[in-house]
Amino acid sequence: MSEHIGSHIADYDPDWPRQAAAAMDALRAAVPGLFVEIEHIGSTAVPGLAAKPVIDLMAAVHDLTHARPHRAALARLGFHPHDNGMTDRLLYVRAQDGVRSHILHVVTLESWPTRNQRIFRDHLRAHAADAARYSRLKRVIVAAGTPPGAYARAKTALVQELTDRARARLGLPSVPVWEKR
Repeated sequence: MSEHIGSHIADYDPDWPRQAAAAMDALRAAVPGLFVEIEHIGSTAVPGLAAKPVIDLMAAVHDLTHARPHRAALARLGFHPHDNGMTDRLLYVRAQDGVRSHILHVVTLESWPTRNQRIFRDHLRAHAADAARYSRLKRVIVAAGTPPGAYARAKTALVQELTDRARARLGLPSVPVWEKR
């Protein structure tokens, strides 16, 4: 099965939070007690922000090994393991007809408070000018015909800049936002 991300940026859809909430409810019901925390992250979690129409979720577990026995339950919801080179989490992708609709990042509870994705989301929610700047960059990258595999890399400099600013405000050191091997 293809796990194509899609190559278009959509205007903000006010239904994205409902879609995320429905997926989070289904995940909690399918694996009761596994996830200590679960949140909607990524661009679809920022009101008004243009995004690839993929619902990103992040869930925290006490230990990553606790999630592995629940692979079948996650698969019944359409979430299948995916290796994209990130070594500090488990990643699951839900796709329909070869097009991703959801991504689930499973991380440790210990790392939860300082996760860049959560900090970046919160920064964009609180700083409309930065969210608009990020939205413009994403549209330029896609309009330039950047291949899906290079899309995330093309955003890295701006994401790093904004995340560093947000982390500094929280008294946290800079850490790389590019997490793939």
